[in-house]
Amino acid sequence: MIKKVLTLLLFLGSFFLHSQGLVWKTSMTDAVAASMEQKRPLFIFFTIAGAPTKLQNEIFNTPDFVVWARDNVVLVKLDLSDTTISDAEKEQNVSLKAALGVIELPQACLTLASVRKTKTTFNLLGRLPYKPVTAKAWISEANIMLNPE
Repeated sequence: MIKKVLTLLLFLGSFFLHSQGLVWKTSMTDAVAASMEQKRPLFIFFTIAGAPTKLQNEIFNTPDFVVWARDNVVLVKLDLSDTTISDAEKEQNVSLKAALGVIELPQACLTLASVRKTKTTFNLLGRLPYKPVTAKAWISEANIMLNPE
């Protein structure tokens, strides 16, 4: 009995450790700098208060996504309803949403960023809306966007 409880606690502990390991940047300036430094694409999650949470609950909060994200992308969460950011930042985020062709929220995009003479450009690799599939299937689609053949 004690062995089963310890095994369960170990499993739950490792799961919570994985889920808490995600670091979502909320500033595009910081995210682009991290992307350039780490040589990884940006995974930009556009959302708004009151948006459905299926994408977060069924994909982002899984151990598979945590491991994949750590190894492949810089995570960025842009909450377009965030009242704590400046108007300029909010306008920048809305403009980026439009430039990447995001219509429905929530939605994620994979993009490459480059900076030349203080001007940042984004190269869209693909959009990843919520789909009722497993996290592994969703990640597989993201991998195809990251590594097109």
